[in-house]
Amino acid sequence: MAAVQDGPMELDAEKETKPEILSDGTSNLSGNTASGTMSSSPLTAAPAGGAPKMEDQQTLIAVLQFLKRNKLMESVDILRREAGLGEDQEDSQALDGSGGVKGDGDGGDTNSLLSRVSMASAAAPQSTLTPMPAKSANDQPDVSVVLSAYSQQGDPSLYKVYYSDLKNFIESVLDCHRAELSQLFYPLFVHMYLELVYNNNENEAKAFFEKFSGDQECYYQDDLRVLCGLSKKEHLKGNEALLDFRTSRFVLRISRDSYQLLKRHLQERHNNQIWNIIQEHLYIDIFDGMPRSKSQIDSMSGSLAGEARREVNKVKVFYGLLKEPEIEVPLDDEDDEAENEEGKPKKKKTKKDSMGSKSKKQDPNAPQQNRIPLPELKDSDKLDKIMYMKESTKRIRLGPENLPSICFYTFLNAYQGLTAVDFTDDSSLLAGGFADSTVRVWSVTPKKLRKVKSAAELNLIDKESDDVLERIMDEKTASESKILYGHSGPVYGVSFSPDRNYLLSSSEDSTIRLWSLQTFTCLVGYKGHNYPVWDTQFSPFGYYFVSGGHDRVARLWATDHYQPLRIFAGHLADVTCTRFHPNSNYVATGSTDRTVRLWDVLNGNCVRIFTGHKGPIHSLAFSPNGKFLASGSTDGRVLLWDIGHGLMIGELKGHTDTIYALKFSRDGEILASGSMDNTVRLWDSLKAFDDVETDDFTATTGHIHLPDNSQELLLGTYHSKSTPVTHLHFTRRNLLLAAGAYNSQ
Repeated sequence: MAAVQDGPMELDAEKETKPEILSDGTSNLSGNTASGTMSSSPLTAAPAGGAPKMEDQQTLIAVLQFLKRNKLMESVDILRREAGLGEDQEDSQALDGSGGVKGDGDGGDTNSLLSRVSMASAAAPQSTLTPMPAKSANDQPDVSVVLSAYSQQGDPSLYKVYYSDLKNFIESVLDCHRAELSQLFYPLFVHMYLELVYNNNENEAKAFFEKFSGDQECYYQDDLRVLCGLSKKEHLKGNEALLDFRTSRFVLRISRDSYQLLKRHLQERHNNQIWNIIQEHLYIDIFDGMPRSKSQIDSMSGSLAGEARREVNKVKVFYGLLKEPEIEVPLDDEDDEAENEEGKPKKKKTKKDSMGSKSKKQDPNAPQQNRIPLPELKDSDKLDKIMYMKESTKRIRLGPENLPSICFYTFLNAYQGLTAVDFTDDSSLLAGGFADSTVRVWSVTPKKLRKVKSAAELNLIDKESDDVLERIMDEKTASESKILYGHSGPVYGVSFSPDRNYLLSSSEDSTIRLWSLQTFTCLVGYKGHNYPVWDTQFSPFGYYFVSGGHDRVARLWATDHYQPLRIFAGHLADVTCTRFHPNSNYVATGSTDRTVRLWDVLNGNCVRIFTGHKGPIHSLAFSPNGKFLASGSTDGRVLLWDIGHGLMIGELKGHTDTIYALKFSRDGEILASGSMDNTVRLWDSLKAFDDVETDDFTATTGHIHLPDNSQELLLGTYHSKSTPVTHLHFTRRNLLLAAGAYNSQ
């Protein structure tokens, strides 16, 4: 298939003079009426090659004549005043044959001038005709500057006519084009409403909202409720959501045939009002080929900023796993005896040896081992790896015919105060974050929690003894749980370090705290977020951790640095959940802007944007092999993503409430999801991934055909009595642990 941008050389040249350009390479619409095109170039572009002043004055006259014909006298007066042009001077120039703007003749120059200035009327009250560089969506412009783009664009009473005309046109076209062009309704509705509000046309704005708000898709209802509250110009200033919507161009993916149909209609109807908004506030991602169906469009739509640009999801991602360090696994006598009893010692031994020398070959999709600096393995880490490998040999192989047992940890008398849960990788400890600002740690094994002895007592210990690690622990402090005090607001995220020596917690007080599980005290408070921190998670290798919060950014930290190492900015709303990729080179974030983003830890760039959820995203999980990502949201759906191709490959429907927990089994064959609907559901992830065929056409166009096979993939549904599921965890032997607080209401 042809690429979207089929005129890269022209685009590069045009970017210097044009503030906004469509992505199809055909947006240099010259205004030649014979070719049936319209202008997309406002008068912010300076004449090339130092054109004479006379030509500038002729252009000014053309603008004034155009405004007069449309009875925009206020704009005429302001423009004339700013340009220093007298009325008599204008009349004399207009009568001059070189002006050529009177009447509606077929002359190409006249129409070219008129079409070139079609957008100038929008900026006339606020701006002069000097070159104006475009602002990128990543800049944080001044609110007043951003809002000035909503200056008077025409007769406010005609806004309903413009919108109705487009609506009637779209509803009358062929079904194959209607689904694609219907995507325009929501962004045009929002921008036209905001223009009316900004220009103090409150009554017209209210009437416009009441007439057309009911036509918008159901998943935009929350956004429309916010928009409804912005009824006065004063409300717009300082509104972050509005600022984001204005500066991040809404992305629509439309086939070339549908786009040409739209362009021809707007040109024939002289509907410059709609065209200006499309040019200035939308990004049309045009592709060659058949238009997408309604189901294909619905599966990808729903986010605050439309779909993702296809070029964003084509960046190379190293999703493979890092090569495991070679560790010799000793086979002690007890293990040998156990194997002999089972009658298959050789098979067991071979399996352990292969685990010890895992991943001898470098995965071609894996990053370089030293792409990011990772902490070196300590002796204790190596011992833990050996224990992990031994337990892996006893792991139960799960599948449709062999589902896991589920052990549910119910928090009683929590009074709905439980806000976060985490288990250690070896399933020995459980931590809970609570609304009363405390963090509590439990031992879920018979082994009790003990603090390290005081410094004075440690000096008396023989450091050369074999059991020194036991001797340093104070038996007098042994208990089944510990309470950690320090936060001054509800704790929304907790995460254990891989070595079980530390615990992270994030809170409404805008801090992240690092706790020692040897002394059960706070070691560091990390301050960088300005608002509540909704989630935090340790890297699979320790040392690094990530956090996300209400300030709409995620931050990458290292435990020995007070300041963040990376700031991942791009989400348009709160970052609600964060997860490290198994190779630690990438971080996934979910947001209330209804998108999932994948960030490169090395350079901080966003390398994937996944759209399709219809509500805020609250849970993420990577598959053990690093190839796939699962996300869950308030819409009750689990979406599956192919990281390498940047595509949605599955949709799991069944939950009736927000999904707060997702976890793949250790071998990746089962995906477990936990929800506020008090259920745990098990899905056949292996079948879900195997059923999808990602060909080159699909990868290029982003077209997906999702099979409606949720019931086939659902392996089991398990109900709790009245306990929403907050967290899920598979043990090293594939037992599923679930946790949540009992809700008596």
